[in-house]
Amino acid sequence: MTKNILRVRQWAALASMLWLVACQSVPPAPAAKPPVSKPPAVSIEKPVSPPSVPASAALPYAMLKPANWSELPGLDKEDWLVSWSAWLQSCQGLKSKPDWQAVCAAAQGMKPEVNSIKAYWQQYFNVYKTQQADGAAQGLITGYYQPVLKGARNASPRFPVPLYKTPADLITVNLSALYPELKYKRVRGRLQGQSLVPYFTRADIEQSQSPLAGNELLWVSDAVEAFFLQVQGSGIVELENGERLAVGYADQNGHPYQSIGKLLVERGALTASEASMQGIKNWGVQHPEQLRGLLDANPSYVFFKLLPAGLSGPLGALGVPLTTARSVAVDPFYIPLGAPVYLSSTYPNTDMPLQQLMQAQDTGGAIKGGVRADVYWGEGEAAGKLAGAMRQQGQLWVWLPKSFPLPH
Repeated sequence: MTKNILRVRQWAALASMLWLVACQSVPPAPAAKPPVSKPPAVSIEKPVSPPSVPASAALPYAMLKPANWSELPGLDKEDWLVSWSAWLQSCQGLKSKPDWQAVCAAAQGMKPEVNSIKAYWQQYFNVYKTQQADGAAQGLITGYYQPVLKGARNASPRFPVPLYKTPADLITVNLSALYPELKYKRVRGRLQGQSLVPYFTRADIEQSQSPLAGNELLWVSDAVEAFFLQVQGSGIVELENGERLAVGYADQNGHPYQSIGKLLVERGALTASEASMQGIKNWGVQHPEQLRGLLDANPSYVFFKLLPAGLSGPLGALGVPLTTARSVAVDPFYIPLGAPVYLSSTYPNTDMPLQQLMQAQDTGGAIKGGVRADVYWGEGEAAGKLAGAMRQQGQLWVWLPKSFPLPH
């Protein structure tokens, strides 16, 4: 058997194994730090059959249903000039994609005036309503932000917590290369001998003798802040000399995201209204002996890279800087990355309507489903308070070019 054939079988085995793991129901989270166990090896000789996909979501964008512009609440109050700027940002990441080239070319050649912008959307786009797999129109709308952490380039007693770069032994498989119906689905793992196994969990990585030792990017002062930096996906590390280093999502270990806030609510440690980011941090201060076990209950782990200096915002999955209160993270299996998305929800902890045009410029491990969005609120403490408190219900409408191919 040639090396190429061996590697193809290894990748196929990893895809099959990790897909089945991801599709299993998630067991209850442990009450204390889980023991680190080695996953069973995966035979590279097993024949691979395509993984099953729920019929209700068998194809990308299948949950989008045609709608009318008149259905969008608050559209008459839209700030068209502000949302236009965010749309032009999206076009920087879309202009090379065939389905978006014509609409982005038309946008780039326009003079930004309110009447022209409104006419542009009507001329080039159709509107679609999103829904959940069960047909529900409402879904969860949360928020995220860009935190600022104190840190250093080298470890010290003040900065003992590492942020890791993408490890060299992490293997990523794009499932659409094996099964086209699984567009945007990826699995990750590592080689163990001649077998492929799931990658290290958070508990594995954060042992005192970490398997990733030597792969540190930067060091920060606080483990909880580092955890929430991973949840946010990007941030600023401020060095002692005042230098600010932008760090962004580079990759992830392939394990599913588990909400530690939800876990604390299930244990009765916090109420649902208390389970904000700040509430979780406060709980950690009060229960330091239980904190490590709580963090390890989320096996997902994010790796970082340094971003170019001078960006107007963190880079989202679309590859363009995010715009405060106009960028959202979505599930790209249900909503095309880069699409304009009209949001109807409320501001955090209020009944004040939040109804405006957003841009789907990012994704996230916790952002799953047809009606699910994460609003980017900007950088710093004030943005963090908004993001941490946001857990609203809302509806989404997606605007797509009239020629955009959708499943029938």
